[in-house]
Amino acid sequence: MRRTLGLATAVVAVGLALTACSTSGGTPASSSSASATAGGGDAFPVTVTHAFGETTIPSQPQRVATVGWGSTESVLALGVVLVGVAAQTYGDDDGDGILPWSEEKITALGGETPTVYDETDGPALETLDGLTPDLILGTYSGLTKEQYDLLSKIAPTVAYPAIAWNTPWRDVITTNAKALGRTADGDALVSDLEKQIADAAGAHPEIAGKTVLFAYLNPADLSSIGFYTPGDARVAYLSDLGLATPESVTTLSEGKTEFYLTQSAEEADAFSDVDVLVTYGDDALVRALQADERYQAIPAVKNGAVVALKDGSPLAAAVSPPTALSLPWSLDEYVGLLADAAAKVK
Repeated sequence: MRRTLGLATAVVAVGLALTACSTSGGTPASSSSASATAGGGDAFPVTVTHAFGETTIPSQPQRVATVGWGSTESVLALGVVLVGVAAQTYGDDDGDGILPWSEEKITALGGETPTVYDETDGPALETLDGLTPDLILGTYSGLTKEQYDLLSKIAPTVAYPAIAWNTPWRDVITTNAKALGRTADGDALVSDLEKQIADAAGAHPEIAGKTVLFAYLNPADLSSIGFYTPGDARVAYLSDLGLATPESVTTLSEGKTEFYLTQSAEEADAFSDVDVLVTYGDDALVRALQADERYQAIPAVKNGAVVALKDGSPLAAAVSPPTALSLPWSLDEYVGLLADAAAKVK
């Protein structure tokens, strides 16, 4: 399991497997919800390679379900209404387990709300079995081999390409597009999002080249600095926007496969090359950091070049990690906050 997106609850293992998810019901989408897009798609059967081997999808999926994060948004962005999705509580502004950008897309597609299931204790096997999916996508997830094997007894299941909770947003889209027989659509979606990112970054040249640390800081205990490694989707997104990974983060992450590491606050000077700090919190956290002598060794803190994403807010969820739908939903606001912080760099 992964650490929660904002890690405010700090209950799950890193990367973002949320706890306290509430089970929420819905009406399954019709069996034709995943009908082929106009113009056709890939020829079936399709075989997708992932961390646990290969999965062959024999025919065009008609009833698709997702586990973990990100796959829901990529499937919806490709025009498919799902029969079942994992509940997302972090950033959920109305308590229904579906994040706002996904709700907007479901409405736009004219589909019925998918069944929402709680994954606090792992995949909802019984619920998934009852939905009779013909494809389960967990491309950004923390599935274990045992969980994957159990899901595969229900339907062909696609896990993450290599490392749990560490799949770049592009790979989430292209992998799921291949499984759905929509490779060309997936490539086009990635290209469109890349253009949106380039346009947004180009409108704020002040952020280009600034070094950035994406951290988790517990306001109740500032004795340690949690930070995300270069392989994490949050950090990769900042790189997409033209910011740079500090040499300190690269060095501390060398040889590690984890997407999240910790550093003692007593050694905060290790981050003396950080121009901008992104974290979950509010102005009170920023003030606490600036009042803590240890954190003065981090230039971003000393200069107030801090982006504090309100913990548990839709914006915090939208970038943790970015997805096919949350990225355009939050792009302008996020880049604006980064630009405000970059303007304080001395």
